[in-house]
Parts: sequence; C-alpha cells; structure tokens
Amino acid sequence: MEGVNDCCRIRRVAEFTGYSHIRELRCICPYLDSKTASTIAASVVHSKLDYCNSLYYNLPKSQINRLEQIQNCLASTVVKAPKSSHITPILRSLHLLKINERIEYKLLSLTYKVLTTSQSDYLHYLISVQSTGRTRSSSLVTLPQPSVSSSLQITNRSFTYASPYLWNQLPSSFRQPHSVHYPPGSPHPAHITSSQLALVL
Repeated sequence: MEGVNDCCRIRRVAEFTGYSHIRELRCICPYLDSKTASTIAASVVHSKLDYCNSLYYNLPKSQINRLEQIQNCLASTVVKAPKSSHITPILRSLHLLKINERIEYKLLSLTYKVLTTSQSDYLHYLISVQSTGRTRSSSLVTLPQPSVSSSLQITNRSFTYASPYLWNQLPSSFRQPHSVHYPPGSPHPAHITSSQLALVL
C-alpha cells in the first residue's frame, strides 16, 4: 500500500506540479538571466521533487524516470537548451544530482544527522552501530544491516535497511564521525575526526 501511495504522489508531482510550473517558467525565461532562472526553478520545482524523496528509495525505475524527466525538462528550460540537447552536461553545469542520487543523498544526510546529533529521536531506534575491534577497518563507523525477514519488496525500501546499506558503501574516510550520538543500546566505537565526511554531505 505504501508503494502505491508513493507512486500516486509521484504522479501528482508530474501531472499537477512539475510540468505546470515548468511551463510558467518557460514563459518568463526569455526575460531572466540564468542565475535567476535557476533560483526560481530550485525554489518552485525542486522543493516538490525533493520533498520526502527518501521514501522513493528502491521504487521501480519507471516511477523514478517520471521524476527524472521533470528534472531534465526543468534543467533544459533554465539554460534555454534545445530539446535535442544531451542532458548530462546540462545537469553538471547546474550542479544537479540525478534523481536516484538525490534520494541516496537524502538518506545519507538523515543517517549522518542521526549519528552526529541528538535530533530525530525516532530514527535513532531504527539503526545501530556495529561493535568495534582493534583492527583499522573495525574503527570505522559501520551500521549492521538487518536480515530481510519478509518477502515484501517494501522491506528493502525502509530506512532500517536502506540507511546501513548506503552508509557502509561510503569510502572509509567518510565513515569516521567525530562526535557521535549513538542509538540506544549501540556500542561506542572510537571517536576520530570527520572533516572529510562533512564534504560528502
């Protein structure tokens, strides 16, 4: 049911929000410089694309493609590019992540906030920190991934499963938080610097 609700939310964004605002932006774009157009696009459209987008993790590619098409159309409108233009350089010039990357970024940002602040108490209970040993690799902050006890696809989309999976894939230099507020019941790994982790998030 939750997956169906997410698909419905994406459809509403595509049909009633994304393209309607893009059409309006296209009308005034000839009178705007690229910086102003980019600011308007980010405030009006991306607030819709990014809203609760962590819930879209592991949705079918067909659904993610609908959001990707909105962002591609938006980017082309901002730079006034022809429809035949290759989208990757345009996204790069606007410093835009692809939709899947934006979703993963949001999940990693939430995970980082859980590990380094006392905010989001309800999320603290959804993840744990793996106990450390004496080896160099064990000093990294690692989140154990729970075993999948259900055949439901939605299980792999939950924060409990997605957060450890994405976090543990980060380079080791990004998994060394400085002052971690550990989830209740978690062992405390060694505290080491995290200046590099802030760069990725």
